[in-house]
This record gives sequence, C-alpha cells and structure tokens, in this order.
Amino acid sequence: MTLYLENETDHEFSFDTEETAEMVCRAVLEREGCPYEAQVNLVLTDGAGIRELNRQYRNMDSETDVLSFPNVDFAGEGEFDMDPHREADYFDPDTGELVLGDIMISVDRVLSQAEAYGHSVRREFAFLVAHSMLHLCGYDHMEEAEREIMEARQEEILAELGITRD
Repeated sequence: MTLYLENETDHEFSFDTEETAEMVCRAVLEREGCPYEAQVNLVLTDGAGIRELNRQYRNMDSETDVLSFPNVDFAGEGEFDMDPHREADYFDPDTGELVLGDIMISVDRVLSQAEAYGHSVRREFAFLVAHSMLHLCGYDHMEEAEREIMEARQEEILAELGITRD
C-alpha cells in the first residue's frame, strides 16, 4: 500500500500521522479483503480549507471533519470486482496499484473533536481515517442501517489496532 500524506497546516502532532494513517488504511483494506495493492492520498488541512472543499464539491458552505473522494465506482460495499473496461481509470499505470481516492481531514476538527469526545487526538485522527477509508471502499451512511454497519466496522478495526477511546 502506498500512502501519500500532505500536511497543509503548521500543526505538529505528538504522534506519527503517516505511520498511524498507513496502519489504519492497511487494516481497512485487509478487513475488506482488497485483493490489490492500493494507493491513497491523504491531505491534512484546516477548517477554512475543508469548508471551501465542502462548498465546492458538496455545495455545503460549512466546515466538516473529513471528506472522501472515491476514485472507484463500487457495485457494493467492499466489492473489489473491477470492470475490466474501467481498469485504466482505477489503476496507476506506473505502479499497478488500485487508486482508491483522496481523503481530506480537518486538523482543527481532529483537535476539537478529540477534546469534545474525551479521547486522544491520535484516536480521533485514526477514526477519521478509518471512516474515510470505508467510504473509499464503497460504504456510505445515508440510511440508518448503513450508518450502523459503518460505525461497527470502524470500531472493530480500531479495536483490533488497539486504538481505543481510553
């Protein structure tokens, strides 16, 4: 798995964001049974940056914690059966990796939500990476049943990694 991480902010975390993000991404891909080597782009931005992206791409003029931009059109949640006619759209021609998409995380929200929920900044960061990775694997939470499935998956993955609310 290849993770490209860019921090557009001046904030320095007390943990290795790249190591944590890569660990979570790998765990999600393993849990979902991804048969390919994959590639993910992760950008850490601030509240204003994510608000602009949210406005531009979702027509919502408000801050949010994380945005996911999937590159793959999944037939269903975690179904990695690729349309052979779309391979050029999904795979990096240089590496052969499946390009899952982009994750944008608001550092401001990571910090404020960790405090509000009473857990570590690393736990909040890992939670948002797991959440977004599930989106990149075809999951959504528009319906209550979908939300429950996603939440359970996120918690199971983080628990397996030992990244708990404690």
